This record gives sequence, C-alpha cells and structure tokens, in this order.
Amino acid sequence: MPSHVRKDDSVMITAGRFRGATGTVVRMMLDSDRVVVRSSEIEGIRKNMKPTRINPQGGQVELDRSFHISNVSPVVDGKPTRVRFEVKPDGSKVRVAVRNGAELSVLRKAKKKK
Repeated sequence: MPSHVRKDDSVMITAGRFRGATGTVVRMMLDSDRVVVRSSEIEGIRKNMKPTRINPQGGQVELDRSFHISNVSPVVDGKPTRVRFEVKPDGSKVRVAVRNGAELSVLRKAKKKK
C-alpha cells in the first residue's frame, strides 16, 4: 500500500507532545510504521547525557525522533494536508496534496510509446 509520507518530505506532527512542529523525514521504518524526523528542526528533542570517557563533558544532545506514520502529515504552504493518489492520462502515478492540488512527487513514470 502506498504511503502518504516519503523520505525527504517536509512534515508536520499532528498529535502528541510535539504537535504543530515541522521537520523533514530522514528515514522510514516500514516494519513498525514509523518515520524518523530530523531533530534540529523540532524544538525540545534533547537528551541529557552523563559524562563518559568518550564525552567527558556530558551535556545535552539533539536526537532524531521517530513518530508513528499516522501522526505526521505532509506540509503544503505551511499547513498539513491529506494526500490523494492520481493516475494521469499518460500513465504516470503522482501524489497530490488535497489542500491545494499541488503535486508532491511522482510514484510511477509515464510509459514510453513505441
């Protein structure tokens, strides 16, 4: 089944503690239906680290955070949108934003004519 979110998409978290934050999808974990969102774009995803031999100073570290795929939506014009899949007359399949009809990505290229 095609997914409404893909790697390198700009997404907004729609549920949970980080609701309303936007970020970029770094990795898809299809076996557990989760996406990893880059931490530098979301405020508050930090972990306090104890001093170790490798990091004697310790301190706060920014971590990439995973979210369930149902809790993120692609962003178009700064607002979250649902996604529709359309097949064009030339045979190509695309993801389309429901909010304004913008094309998000091409899933299948057009067939070559003989």
